Amino acid sequence: MIEAIITAETAQDMIGYTLDGHVEISTIIFECTPPAVGVIMAALAGELSILARGVLLQTLSFVAAGSGDYEPDTEGASLGDECRHHAEEGFWGLAQIGLTGSADDAETVADICEYFGLGGDKAAFYQAQLRERMRSKTKRGRRV
Repeated sequence: MIEAIITAETAQDMIGYTLDGHVEISTIIFECTPPAVGVIMAALAGELSILARGVLLQTLSFVAAGSGDYEPDTEGASLGDECRHHAEEGFWGLAQIGLTGSADDAETVADICEYFGLGGDKAAFYQAQLRERMRSKTKRGRRV
């Protein structure tokens, strides 16, 4: 299943690959997406190349953007809620990536937190910090 694709050990080998079509397609999520989000969060907590981290963050961003568009499943929880739950468990790791990574990382993490509604009361503060980091790392419209 998808766990075999994105375990922490194989995340380094992802250069040149995406999870598009496996975990999500243009923000449309599937039944396999919630467990994949859990694996993505675990992989992001480990040592990754910049490229692998970027692919995982981008995938998480697409999942987050599409997570609110689904009806509840038979157990009452929507796929989006399940994805949000897994992402919420890794909120502090995401915040750390955004606050210490590149401007693109900060922007992507801010988007993920906004789309998923992560962080509860502290969300607005961290989103503002991430957006400010992104702006401060962007000069004359070019990323540094």
